[in-house]
Amino acid sequence: MTDYILLFHAFILGIVEGLTEFLPVSSTGHLILVGQLLGFNDDKGKVFEIAIQFAAILAVVWEYRARLGHALVSMTSEPASQRLAINLIVSFLPAAILGFLFLKQIKAYLFNPFVVAAAFIIGGLLILWVERRQHEVRAESIDDMTWQDALKVGFAQALAMIPGTSRSGATIIGGLFFGLSRRAATEFSFFLAIPTMFVATLYDVYKHRDLFSAADLGLFVVGGTVSFISAFIAVRGLIRFISRHDFTVFAWYRIIFGLLVLASAEMGWVDWGNH
Repeated sequence: MTDYILLFHAFILGIVEGLTEFLPVSSTGHLILVGQLLGFNDDKGKVFEIAIQFAAILAVVWEYRARLGHALVSMTSEPASQRLAINLIVSFLPAAILGFLFLKQIKAYLFNPFVVAAAFIIGGLLILWVERRQHEVRAESIDDMTWQDALKVGFAQALAMIPGTSRSGATIIGGLFFGLSRRAATEFSFFLAIPTMFVATLYDVYKHRDLFSAADLGLFVVGGTVSFISAFIAVRGLIRFISRHDFTVFAWYRIIFGLLVLASAEMGWVDWGNH
């Protein structure tokens, strides 16, 4: 018999993952909060998050399929495609190495409401600071990026291992700080998400392989489909948004959400540990 309540939870969490994964607001923090409020934060919930995260990756791949396809087929002949590949590898390495060395310690000691709230609030304040400083653009597009630019963004991405920081927020705001245009920083964050999230998903699939069940296929289909559509909308919407606005609205949202994390922990609504 179909459990329509679980399917509804899958639908809601798919929306949350898709809308927050590529915005500078931390999908992890939102999934913990909403999953707890829905009572869907057990082992099945953790496996479900893997599926909807993978669907969100596919949305970026689909949106940039022409650019990615061209880069792959022209890898041996076009300097721009070679430079993009090198930049993605260089930018991916800091988080990969630091994650391999310290991920267990981070999950053991940093997944608590005070760290999550602090990351939200400090991230919001940093966005406000970056937006108010004079922004000197050295790279208008990702084709103008050097490997040194990519390495700097990579170290910024590594900060996202702190729960509540936001991978996309760290890379986008880091890119702005290091001289990328809004569009270049945002698009490079999208491209960098593909290898970063793909490797993280493969690791999680291997780690939780015993928890996958054919009985949960319906949950994965619903959540994955909704996550894909929501992420696709979020990616396109953010590109349009930054053509006319800065990231200040996300800064204030992060600060308010950080205060909500503290309130939810104080009131006992959410268990921010063991995630």
